[in-house]
Amino acid sequence: MPVVLLACRAGAALCRRIGQPPVVGEIAVGVLLGPTLLGAVCPQAQSWLFPAQLAPCTDILGQLGLLSFMFLVGLELDLKALRGSGRTAVAVSQAGMVVPLLCGALLALGMYPSLAPDGVAYLPFALFLAVSMSITAFPVLARILADKGLTGTRLGTLALACAAVDDVTAWCLLALVVAVGQSGSPLDALWTALLTVGFAALMLTVVRPLLARLAARAARRGAPRGPGVLIALFAGLCLAALVTDRIGVHAVFGAFLFGVVTPRGSIEVERAAERLHSVAVPLLLPLFFVHTGLRADFGVLGADASAWLWCGAVLAAAVLGKWGGSTAAARLSGQGPRDALSLGALMNCRGVTELVVINIGLDLGLIGPELFTMLVLMALATTAMTAPAVSALLRRRGGDGHDGHGAERLPDPELRTPVGV
Repeated sequence: MPVVLLACRAGAALCRRIGQPPVVGEIAVGVLLGPTLLGAVCPQAQSWLFPAQLAPCTDILGQLGLLSFMFLVGLELDLKALRGSGRTAVAVSQAGMVVPLLCGALLALGMYPSLAPDGVAYLPFALFLAVSMSITAFPVLARILADKGLTGTRLGTLALACAAVDDVTAWCLLALVVAVGQSGSPLDALWTALLTVGFAALMLTVVRPLLARLAARAARRGAPRGPGVLIALFAGLCLAALVTDRIGVHAVFGAFLFGVVTPRGSIEVERAAERLHSVAVPLLLPLFFVHTGLRADFGVLGADASAWLWCGAVLAAAVLGKWGGSTAAARLSGQGPRDALSLGALMNCRGVTELVVINIGLDLGLIGPELFTMLVLMALATTAMTAPAVSALLRRRGGDGHDGHGAERLPDPELRTPVGV
């Protein structure tokens, strides 16, 4: 634990110094502590540092950190950002989903014979690869916007709105892919999908109003500060995760959905979320990064030229599909060239959300270790290129009558400061 936490902290600090989001350093450290570097240079040290008998313990702690993180992502998903920019946000986000989906489906045609695990049908393999290409990391995007001072600008608000729509669509598609991948027949997949939709409807129509009433009642009574709200939120996200896990989709869906229905604007809820964030993100989530790093081995690509060509194809399809599709839709929606390119660059950010998705694929056996490693590299590269690309585009817009970041600032932004993942 000390080695993992200190190494991730050092990686995050280094990336922050060079203008990168901290999550880039944490992902990179997880990869370096795995077989890619430490296992290749000194396998004895890696086996001593990560003994097999402790893997279940660290995996459980990392999963708790991941569930807490997904709850915070859902809590940050402020749909009020769609006000005044809903049409553009929907157009950009859906184009940023459809084009990468098509790119992923085309890639699957060539990859399936050599990179699909034995026994996996083409449809779930192609669907999963397509969805993995279309992800945008909402929390990392919010952090980049805050670091660049763009949270209260029209560009920042539009980017958050697009990412919100993108996130909802991506999780729905992934739930469908998981249902197809885990079910033995189309009827089973349909039943799983119906149960998932029913649970989501129950959370939105019953649990959300109930939580809102409880929060309002506690505010009227002036409830004393204490751990009660934190315990209730953590228990709720775990129960929601349990339900979706039993339904047949991944546990992260339940935690994310519970965050979406949790009432905002409550001081007690905000305080409890901050306390959960202060423990789960810096102490538990790094174990998820290391768990991912231990599963990603760039050595499996070796000196095989075809494997590296496929790796390049994955990265190119991801960047061209997401950045290109979002930029084209933004231009057609009336955005200027620089704003459209900047919006496309922001939507190309994948971050932790991509790692969550590809780990689900590996756990379900939809992809193998080789393709998993390629997708980890793609997630790291697309996240790392986001901040420099946006900075370069906004610098070239300097002196055009906008603020110091090259973006017009909203007079009264409604978006609150992100929790900061």
